[in-house]
This record gives sequence, C-alpha cells and structure tokens, in this order.
Amino acid sequence: MASSHSSSPVPQTNSSDAFFKKEMDATKRFRPVQSLPDVCPKEPTGNAGNPNNLRDSPSLVADQQRWTIYHSKVNLPAALNDPRLAKRESDFFTKTWGVDFVDTEVTPSFYLPQITKEHFALYQQEITPREKVHERCKNICTPKDTFDRTLLHTHDKSRTDLEQVPKIFMKPDFALEDSLTFNAVLPWSHFSTAGGKGNRDAASSKLLQEKLSHYLDIVEVNIAHQISLRSEAFFHAMTSQHELQDYLRKTSQAVKLLREKISKIDKVMCEGSLRVLRLSLTRNNCIKAYNKLKLMATVHQTQPTVQLLLSTSEYVGALDLIATTQEVLQQELQGIHSFRHLGSQLCELEKLIDKMMIAEFSTYARNDLNRPLEDDCQILEEERLVSLVFGLLKQRKLNFYEIYGDEMINTAKNIIKQCVVNTVSQIEEIDTEVVVKLADQMRMMNFPQWFDLLKNIFSKFTIFLKRIKATLNTIRSVVFLVLDKNQKTRDLEDALQKNSAKESTVDTEVAYLTHEGMFISDAFGDGELPAGAADTASQRNTSPNSEPCSSDSVSEPECTTDSSSSKEHTSSSITPGGVEMMISDDMKLTDLELVRLANNIQELLYNASDICHDRSVKFLMARAKDGFLEKLNSNEFVTLSRLMEGFILDTEQICGRKSMSLRGALQSQANRFVNRFHEERKTKLSLLLDNERWKQAEVPAEFQDLVDSVSDGRISLPEKKPTATEERKPAEFLIVEGQKYATVGTVLLLIRIILEYCQCVDNIPSITTDMLTRLSDLLKYFNSRSCQLVLGAGALQVVGLKTITTKNLALSSRCLQLIVHYIPIIRAHFEARLQPKQFSMLRHFDHITKDYHDHIAEISAKLVAIMDSLFDKLLSKYEVKAPVPSACFRNICKQMAKMHEAIYDLLPEEQTQMLFLRINASYKLHLKRQLAHLNVVNDGGPLNGLVTSDVAFYTGNLQALKGLNSLDLNMAEIWEQKR
Repeated sequence: MASSHSSSPVPQTNSSDAFFKKEMDATKRFRPVQSLPDVCPKEPTGNAGNPNNLRDSPSLVADQQRWTIYHSKVNLPAALNDPRLAKRESDFFTKTWGVDFVDTEVTPSFYLPQITKEHFALYQQEITPREKVHERCKNICTPKDTFDRTLLHTHDKSRTDLEQVPKIFMKPDFALEDSLTFNAVLPWSHFSTAGGKGNRDAASSKLLQEKLSHYLDIVEVNIAHQISLRSEAFFHAMTSQHELQDYLRKTSQAVKLLREKISKIDKVMCEGSLRVLRLSLTRNNCIKAYNKLKLMATVHQTQPTVQLLLSTSEYVGALDLIATTQEVLQQELQGIHSFRHLGSQLCELEKLIDKMMIAEFSTYARNDLNRPLEDDCQILEEERLVSLVFGLLKQRKLNFYEIYGDEMINTAKNIIKQCVVNTVSQIEEIDTEVVVKLADQMRMMNFPQWFDLLKNIFSKFTIFLKRIKATLNTIRSVVFLVLDKNQKTRDLEDALQKNSAKESTVDTEVAYLTHEGMFISDAFGDGELPAGAADTASQRNTSPNSEPCSSDSVSEPECTTDSSSSKEHTSSSITPGGVEMMISDDMKLTDLELVRLANNIQELLYNASDICHDRSVKFLMARAKDGFLEKLNSNEFVTLSRLMEGFILDTEQICGRKSMSLRGALQSQANRFVNRFHEERKTKLSLLLDNERWKQAEVPAEFQDLVDSVSDGRISLPEKKPTATEERKPAEFLIVEGQKYATVGTVLLLIRIILEYCQCVDNIPSITTDMLTRLSDLLKYFNSRSCQLVLGAGALQVVGLKTITTKNLALSSRCLQLIVHYIPIIRAHFEARLQPKQFSMLRHFDHITKDYHDHIAEISAKLVAIMDSLFDKLLSKYEVKAPVPSACFRNICKQMAKMHEAIYDLLPEEQTQMLFLRINASYKLHLKRQLAHLNVVNDGGPLNGLVTSDVAFYTGNLQALKGLNSLDLNMAEIWEQKR
C-alpha cells in the first residue's frame, strides 16, 4: 500500500502552482534562518509534508548505536536529599564526592573570553530585517497551511481506518500455508460443532466472517481512494500508450522498406566483390596452412637433427636448433595438439646437452693436462674447445672453469709423483721393495740426485703452466668475442632505432595523404618521393589478395618460422688460433657477467702458478723433514736457491703475477741456512780466538790473492788456481793497497769468513738483511772477544800465555785496523743490495767502526800506560849525581829500545811516531815532577849540568831508534818556567 509520507498525489491547480512559485521566489530572495536544535525531545507531529521538523530529534534507527544527550539521566531528589547532611545544602555534589567536598569558586579560564550581550549586537542587527520579512511571508502563505491541514486530516483518517486491520495481514511474509498464521487468522474453536455449543460457535463464526469482510471493505476503500488519487496519471499513461503504438507501426514500415532497398543493393553491387574477397582470403589461408604444415614437418625433424649434431659434438648448433624450435612452438605452433609434448622433450634434451657438455669439457681438460709434457705448448683440439666454450656460454654455465681448476690440481700432483717414480727407478741404490713409500724413497737420494729431480719437476711445471696459459687464453678470447659481439649488437640496435624514428616521420606523412584521399604519386613527383617513403609505399601497394608465393615457390627459410628466432643474425669471428666460429645473437649474457668470467679465467691462471708453487713447497718440506736442507753447504744451498729463484721468475713471467708460497719457503729455508751458516762461522771464530796465541802469522799466497781480488773491487772468493801456485812461499806480511799488515791466523780466516758472507748475499739476495745482521754480530763478537783475550788478559787462562806483551798488544791493534779497513767496503757492498727503505740498517757498520776505533785507542793507551808505570817506577828513584849518564836513564833508554823493537815491525811508522810522542810526553811529565821534587832548576849550576847530560843521553838514544830521528821531543818542558 502506498504511504501518505510520499509526495502529494493530489493534482494541483494553477493557483497552487502560482502559490508554490511565489514561495520559491521568496526563498530564493531571502536566506532561510537556521534555528538551533532544541535540547528537549519533541513529539512527532502529524505534519508529514515537512520532514525537517523531526530532523533534530533523536532517531531510534539512526541513533541507537550513538550516545546523545538524551541518554543522560539523573535522580534529582536522590541527589538533593542527602541524609548525611545536617541541613540541606544548595549544592548536590556532596552526594557523589562526599562530605569533604568543598565548594570553591571556579577560576575563570584564560582561554575562554567573557561573553556579553554586546557580542550579539551585530547578529541582532543582521537578523532583525530577515525576521520581519519572515513574518510577512507567513501571513501571505496561509492557504498553503490550510491545504496541508486538509491533506493531513485525510491522511489521518485513512491511517486510523487501516489501524483497525490486524498487523498480521500487513506482514510481508503473510501466507496462509503457514499453520501458525492460519491458526491465528482462523481459530479452530469457531468451527467446532460438538456438545451444546453449536449455536454459540455458529454465531462466533458468523462474527468472524463479518469481521474479515469489514477488514476487506476497509482495504478496498483505501485502494479505491488511492486509485482515485492517481486516476489522472493512469489515463495519461493510457493515452501515451496509444501514441507509442502508432510510432512503432510507422517505424516498422520504414524499416521494412529500408531492408528491401539494402537487399537489392547487396545483390547488385556487393555480392560479387565479396565473393572475390572471400576466395582470395581462402586462398591465402590455404597457403598459410600449407606453410604451417611444412613448418610442422621441419619441427618434427628437430629431434633427429639434434641427435645428428650431438654425434659430431656440434653442441652450439644443437642448442641453437632447440632454442629456435622452442620459440616456434611458443609463437607459430602454439596450441597444436600433436606437439603438446615436444616442448618438454626439448627441455629434457637441453638438460641432457648441458650434462654432456660439462662431461665433455671435463674429459677435454683431463686429456689436455695429462698429455705428455714435451717441449710444446700447442692447444689440444682447439676447434673442439671453442665449440664447448660457446655452448657452455650459451647455456650460462659460467662455472665451467672450476672443472679445469680441479684438473690442474690433480695433474700437478701426478707430475711430481711421476717424476719421483721415474727418478727412483733409475737409482740402483734404492730398493723399492724394501722402501715402499715414495717420500721415503725420495729421502734416500743424495743432493745431486735430489737436485736433478727438483730441476726436472720445475721444467715440467714450466711446460705445464705454458700449456695452461695457451688454453686459458683461447677460452678468454672466446669470452671477449662474445663481449665484442654484444657491443656491436647494441650499436646496431641504436642505429636501427634512429632509422625507425626517421621512417616513422615518413609513414605519418603517407598516412595523412592517404586519409585525405590523395595518391602518393599525386602528392610527390617521381623525383620527389623519399627513399623511405618509396619503400613504405611499395610495401603498402602490395595487395593483400595477391599471391605471396606459389606452392612451388615457398622456400625452406620461409616455412621454417616467421618469428624472431628465424631472423637471428649470426656473425663470423675468428679466434687467435685461427678457428672461425659463428656467434648467434641469443647469448643472453650481460657485459658484467662476461667481464667477471674473463677475470675469473685470468685468476685461474694465477691459481695454476700458486698450485705449482704449493706442490713444490710440499715437495721441499717432505725432503726437509730430516734436516736435509739445513745440512747443505754454502755452494749446494746457493745452487738450490738459484734454481728456485729461476723457477719463480719463469712462473712470474708466464702468469704475470708473483706467487709467494715458494718464495716464502725459500726464504724460510734461507733463514735456517743463514742461522746455521752464522752459527758455524761464529763457532769457528770462537774456537780460533780461544786457541790464538797472538803471534804474527805467515800469510799464505791464497789469502794474498783473496785480498788482491777485493782490492780490484770484487768481493768474492777466488776460484782455486792450479797446483803451481802451491810452490809460492808464504809472506811475512799481508799487503793491502800497498800497506803491510802483520796479522794473526784468526784474522786471516775472519777475512775469508767475511767474504763468504758477502758472496752469500750475492748468491741469495733475499737474505741480505739477515746476513747484514749476522755479519754485524760476528764483527762485534770478534771485537769484544779479542778485547777480553788481549786487553782483558783472558789469553793467560785460555791459551796459557805467561804475560800479555807489548808485541801482543800491537799485533792486536794492527789486526783491528785491518778489519776497520774492510768495513767501508763491506758497507758499500751491502748498500748496493739493500732497498732504500732498508738503508737504516747500515748504521750497524757505523757503530762497529766506532767500537773498533775505541778498541784501538784503548790498546794505544795501554801501551802508553805500560811505559808510564815504568817511568814512574824508575824516575821516582832518580838522583842527580855522577856518573853520567845515570843508571836510571840507561835503564829507561833500554826499555824504550825494547818497546821500539817490539812494535816497529807491527805498526806503521806514523803510528809508531805518534805512540812514542805520547810516551815521551809521559816521560817528561814524570821527570819534571821528580826534578821539582829534587829542587833542581835550570840555573846553569852543577846539578843542572848533570840533568842536562842525562837528558841529552836520553834524546840521543831515542832519536837513534829507527824511524824516530825526526821526532821533536821538546825537552825544555821538563824545567819549571820562571815567573
């Protein structure tokens, strides 16, 4: 049933239209005043025409989930009547907050302004004119209110009548089929005829029937009322229906006439042309089907062709064929039922090829590395290698070089093992049945045999590395070819993009001319047509109905595929070995991957060098377990060191990088050699010093030759000359650059030991710093030990000397001077072999030189001290009396002559003169002190004459000694100077 809340169904007269129009105009002219919502709920009124009257009241439907002010409740009597208070308070907050609540004045907020009537003055001024206009409009709009009240009265009457009908009849799901609904509408009690209640039940049934009839009448009256309200709209709809039927009839006639005309046009103008197009399309479809069948036949032959290519190891061709077939299946032959399993079969076949290529590459690496190591570095089957590498790159198997690396390790082990077996089999002294292990057999070799074995291993390793380098260079060249091809492909694509951009401009012009209805030949002259436009026009002028190719002219490439795989370009590239390969464009490898792979291959060459060095180190360590290398003499170790240095340089030249393992092992062995070398010579020097009696030794000719070689600028041990030189007699002195050096045997051997240190540095440059330290230690040891034995008189207990004579002291000083002479030469020798950052180590020689000079000075002071004590002893008993010369001066001259005799042949003349000048100064000091004690002055008296005679005797004897005749003794200093 229609509700009375909908829009008014009563037809409105013209007056009412005018009335509403006037009201709308008033509304447009004046802005309505929006009143604030009332805080108290309002009862709904019967004014259904103005729904805004209830807009501000709470709604049970819309507001049942939202709390509003209408939910607030308070029991004011309970709040105001607090029995705990003595008297009624005006404030009821103590009910909730307790008796301790203190009513205090609330401080006004600083954020809220004080509102007064002046704040509403402007609002009142604006709203007063509007209120007056509103009141005037209310007086004008009285008829509308009357109409609304009439309409409302009618609606209320209808609503009251409908309320008499039970609500069950108004339910949407009302159905008498439901037993509950049926029992509620027609109770069974009204139809019971049992007992004496028949008359009463009949009356009840009649009453029920009348009641239902009354309900029916009410509903019918309301329906009739609603129909009467909408009668005008009903008749208007019926009239519109008749007019619509007329329009449809005319339209149907026009459509029928148009169809007849179109049918005639179709028969006359279109049917023949369409038949020609249909036949042409059919013909083209037949050609495409024929090409498709040929393509299917070609694809069907893929597997046999792949098997044939694999039988000849053409992995790249097989992979290209599989990739092309896969692309054809995905693009040209997609959805063909007979090929539904071919794609998966080709994938499995591709995986099989991957395994075959890896196995083939492993076999190739094994054959290449294990072939006889002859003096050739030819690549084994270069074409096969290049094909395998291209195939592996195509399948992105970028770790294939690891297989080659594993084979290198195994081959390096086998090389050493085979060399040891071959060498052991040629040595009769080694019984292989008794000594089973190869390491034990190798340890039974002497140095020449083991050295030849090591030399053979190094030569094999050198050939081995050259062969690996050649193979890896071929692999890297293939990688660089692919990288270069990628670069060329990108350049070509950039060029094509530029050309396509130019052609798109021409295509746009041609499309515009065609759209305008012009022919290309009309728009351009014969000479004005651009090349790109001419090609485009020739392609577009080709009729789609023309025969692309006859059944006999369909070529094999055309029936292969039209996809991008059939259009792949291949370029021919030649490897460094002269092998020509076709590189396809479908190698989807980035430049970064290719560069990384090339670096890994280069790193593999470095690893090969490291492998050879590591295996050599293990070979050396196996032989050095029993201290074999430490027991080598200098010549043997130098020979071994040179061999290892040569191998290290060869590997660095081949591989381009230094490997430190073998060099480190050599350095370790060199350090052990240096320690043993130094300890042996230091022990030898110690034994020589402990047995040295500090007497002048004869100089054999070989030592003179050794010194002469050093004088020529060569610090090296001279080779032994023929036996004829053994007839040369030993010399008394050692001649060094024209000077005579009287030495002891220990110093001669020390010079030879020093030269051995220097020559060892030349032979093994890596031990220069260690040798410098050890040599410095040796020189310091000689200086300190000789000082203990001579100056410290240690030789008295060690050797059994009775006393340390002046001759011993002078000889020791001369030996030290000889060593000092060679220290600058040794320093220059080491300086030439040190790095600039190691020059600070040369300060050791400066310290040693200073220590030796100090030692020499101490010996000179010791000689002077000996004579000084003698002077003190003799001159303290001197008396000035006859005869002249006195016994004291004769004794002094005798001791001076012995001193001169002891040192003159040992020390140079200059040193002898300087020494005697110092002795003379000591003599003058003691004599002066004694004369002062005896009160003898230079007054020309008898005592003065006696002293002068003794001094003259002393001066004559001293100057008569060899080499001292030119000394300025200045004997006048013995007298006290007169003041």
